[in-house]
Amino acid sequence: MKSNIKEICVLGLGYIGLPSAALLANRGYRVYGVDVVENVVSTINSGNIHIVEPDLDTFVRSAVQSGALTAHSKPHEADVFIIAVPTPFKAGHVPDLSYVEQAAGSIVPYVKPGNMVILESTSPVGTTERVEDILSSKGISADTVSIAHCPERVLPGKIMIELTENDRIVGGVNQKATDQVAAFYESFVTGEVLKTDARSAELSKLVENSSRDVQIAFANELSMICDKYSIDVWEVIRLANRHPRVNILKPGPGVGGHCIAVDPWFIIDSAPEESALIRSARERNLYKTKWVIEKVKNSCLRFERDKGETPKVACMGLAYKADIDDLRESPALDIVTELQREGVNVMVVEPNIESHSGFSLVSVEEAVKSADIMVFLVNHKEFYRMQAQLRTEVLDFCGVTKG
Repeated sequence: MKSNIKEICVLGLGYIGLPSAALLANRGYRVYGVDVVENVVSTINSGNIHIVEPDLDTFVRSAVQSGALTAHSKPHEADVFIIAVPTPFKAGHVPDLSYVEQAAGSIVPYVKPGNMVILESTSPVGTTERVEDILSSKGISADTVSIAHCPERVLPGKIMIELTENDRIVGGVNQKATDQVAAFYESFVTGEVLKTDARSAELSKLVENSSRDVQIAFANELSMICDKYSIDVWEVIRLANRHPRVNILKPGPGVGGHCIAVDPWFIIDSAPEESALIRSARERNLYKTKWVIEKVKNSCLRFERDKGETPKVACMGLAYKADIDDLRESPALDIVTELQREGVNVMVVEPNIESHSGFSLVSVEEAVKSADIMVFLVNHKEFYRMQAQLRTEVLDFCGVTKG
């Protein structure tokens, strides 16, 4: 298959599109990356990256220097078109497919018979068929072009490894598309490539993340129960997980990221009556963030009552998970934003970003030196090394102080 494919056009150069483009460019393909943000295009063409991901800078630099990867503001003719644009939701948690629709429409002048059009963006059931409809309305038939969904399944922090090592799911709008697109992924994926139909592929990704959301909701609810009884939730989980068929996840201040915090709503929106448990879990995880805010505010009130002054509160972490710079749907960011809005004197520590438009960031050392209350929201590796220095009140919502 690889010998028949020379050029690839990747639409969307974010957390999935750029790593995919860089990987394919280093595998011998000529890759045209497309993004609507001019700064993203210029940054990549200079051999640099605009996101933090281990090893990504090396892949991009090598691909750009060799001429195998270039970034553009418009699509380019290619053998394979990969759509990797955002799929957020609008007010009321209604899926916003405008980015996918715009991307599909933008490639119409460039698609030729025999090409592949692959949707990698996590999408509600039926979105791949929507891409097919957009192309069909312009005279591009699924009989001549292979259209399929292959959802990304990577973990931030390990993307460059998991792009090839993880199993991939390929679901075409017809069997020919499934077979041809699967063969393309088999040319560079060492994991197993699993064939199915487009709708099953779409739902499988949503189910993966919804399942995680439900499990995290249980852990978060358990943390609130333990707090009521003044019991250490981490000890309870440690003991319960000694059962051979129990695996309780770790609680946190909520759930963030573009996947787990978003994907369940795609199911809830299309099947509201059938997804009561999924909705309950999603709402529980959202409530946990509000619960954390109230816990911090109550600690501030006690400090003011006992000390007669306003405490300095160090909020440790803004990212949605450990050791990355990704702030999308981050509960930590929501918590800090709300605390600041309500007048809490916050100091913000986020070692994975250089600056933030809403906050003045301080170093770990400055936080330890100046804070009256330490609030751990993300278990970044830098925070584990500072435990011996802690001399103030600590609110640990992510298990940093538990090792």
